[in-house]
This record gives sequence, C-alpha cells and structure tokens, in this order.
Amino acid sequence: MAKGKFPGMPMGGGSMNNMMKQIQKMQKEMEETQSQLETQSYEASAGGGAVKAVVSGEKRLTEIQIAPEVVDPDDIEMLNDLIVAAVNEALAAAESDAVSKMSRFTSGLDMKGLF
Repeated sequence: MAKGKFPGMPMGGGSMNNMMKQIQKMQKEMEETQSQLETQSYEASAGGGAVKAVVSGEKRLTEIQIAPEVVDPDDIEMLNDLIVAAVNEALAAAESDAVSKMSRFTSGLDMKGLF
C-alpha cells in the first residue's frame, strides 16, 4: 500500500481535505447567520396599526402595542382577533426571513420549521 493511502479511500486524498474544509466553513457561516437571525426583530400590525406586535428572531413575542381607541369592552373578540393577526404576521415574517437566509445552506432541502 502506498504511504499515506487508506484502503477504500478514493485517489487524491486532497479532495477529501478540501471537502472537509468547505463543510467546516459552511458550518461556521450557518452558525453566524443563525446568530444574526436571533438578534433580529420583526414587526407587524393589524387593524390599520391599531395593534402592533414585535417578535424576536427566536420567534418570541417581545412587544405588543394596543391603541387605546381599539379597546372596546363590548367587543373584546375584535381586539383578540387583531392581536392574533399581528402576532401571527410578525412570526411569519421571522420564519420567512430565516428560511430565506438559511436557504443558501440548504438549497434543495425542505427545512421549514427548523430555523
């Protein structure tokens, strides 16, 4: 057996080294992108801005603002609907951004829900 060669390994062991370096580089870039996403904030509103929700890149609700004029004790259901709509829209924006930014690492794979 030639010095430095392993049985079952393809000729040109340098290409395996290059592949490992590329994988490590991609892993580092993915981690950096994930960290950047976690520091982002995503804002959405409902009811013409009457309810505003802000979520983090970690998909946690961080802020909610409700305009006083939309608070009607006789119509709490409408307020509930506006809150749900604003929060869901902000979460969708966070998810969409994560999928978009991480897709360069996962092209061809359905990774929705993992980021």
